[in-house]
Amino acid sequence: QVQLVESGGGLVQAGGSLRLSCEASGRTFSGYAMGWFRQAPGKEREFVAAITWSGGNTFYTDSVKGRFTISRDNAKNTVYLQMNSLKPEDTAVYYCAARRLVGVVTTARVSTARVYDYWGQGTQVTVSS
Repeated sequence: QVQLVESGGGLVQAGGSLRLSCEASGRTFSGYAMGWFRQAPGKEREFVAAITWSGGNTFYTDSVKGRFTISRDNAKNTVYLQMNSLKPEDTAVYYCAARRLVGVVTTARVSTARVYDYWGQGTQVTVSS
């Protein structure tokens, strides 16, 4: 059974940092892209960042560019999201997701929630002003 387990969320003041982790288990994730999404209360789930299997391609939504960094350690089946200069508007439940991805990699292919095959349970990030 495939499992994605997020950790690292918490409460932080504006300007602070958090590092989220997502550990995958239950199958080989060779060829899988990994993404981070978030959902704030009353809002739709939105794309945050994604990374290809090799780690050679990364994608970010505009609002986090320059502040967040996605990375992965395939030997550990783990993907990370380093979040710096956090703002109150970053407050949300953060989810990691995985999808099999072959061929040309485009932003559209990694930024749409419905195309992902597996999801974690989410971890809360709260940024106080």
